[in-house]
Amino acid sequence: MIPIVCLMGPTASGKTDLAVELTKHLPCDIISVDSAMVYRGLDIGTAKPNIEIQRIAPHRLLDIRDPTEIYSVGDFRKDAIREIESIIQQGRIPLLVGGTMLYFHALQRGLDDMPARDLQVRQHIQEEARQQGWPAMHAQLATIDPQAAARIHVQDSQRIQRALEVYRLTGKSLTHHQQLTEKSLTQTHQQSTTDATNQPPPAVPMLTIFHSIVLYPSDRAVLHKRIEKRFLTMLDQGFIEEVRRLYQRGDLSLDTPALRAVGYRHVWEYLSGTLSFEEMKEKAVAATRQLAKRQMTWLRRWKDALWLDSEQAGLVETVCAYLRGIARRE
Repeated sequence: MIPIVCLMGPTASGKTDLAVELTKHLPCDIISVDSAMVYRGLDIGTAKPNIEIQRIAPHRLLDIRDPTEIYSVGDFRKDAIREIESIIQQGRIPLLVGGTMLYFHALQRGLDDMPARDLQVRQHIQEEARQQGWPAMHAQLATIDPQAAARIHVQDSQRIQRALEVYRLTGKSLTHHQQLTEKSLTQTHQQSTTDATNQPPPAVPMLTIFHSIVLYPSDRAVLHKRIEKRFLTMLDQGFIEEVRRLYQRGDLSLDTPALRAVGYRHVWEYLSGTLSFEEMKEKAVAATRQLAKRQMTWLRRWKDALWLDSEQAGLVETVCAYLRGIARRE
């Protein structure tokens, strides 16, 4: 059985560098797990692998949407499974790399059994947000679903909106629906293990075929320095000009989901005169640190993952030995 490898970690932890090195030692094909890298034109600010890197190690699921389009968790899961199947058919190892934890969760655990989006309910929520602000909507969420509110950032309008929408449609919290789904998946997995049959396995068997590796700096100060250094490098590489091109298109705004990617909002506000240059830098770095903190909160709940300090020597050799051990067992 070919393993499916998920290389996860907070932003700026060195996931891409490690993944590229792994492709030089193992027959791996990389699938991007990043909610911003799917958009064309969002390159520098997302730390998207450049042409030289992609020539060495091609990445799937990059540049597949225009920034005006919505790319959902369900879209990712469908696309990722298709790419995984394609890689496995070639006898190679799917290596999923990124920091969008919700995507990893949906891929490994399945989609939550929740109601479809309702345009009318969404419009009501958006109107309330225009009048009260998203922090007030987040406070409203905290009263009905404190667990979801703890996971969702106070300015993450897309996820706040969805959590409120689910509650208003069903009378049950987002967390309630997610817990029911996870319980159902676990029971299904246990039943399939108990009642083994001669039926062929699905293309991506639930829960058992994924092998997760978490890359992180054990010293938080190291990660914070990396985040600041990387953002300053992005500015040197032309990040402001990249956002300016998006700004000048005329069909995008801060309400566009693609522009919720960390850093883009702050440069957009700088271009519109809302923030000074120094304020933009300070707020963008702070927002990126907050993103890393939320990613680590997700990762600490991840079960059966191999945790590796990004500062340790011999990372490539360690991961190669780990994956070869898995291949022998399977």
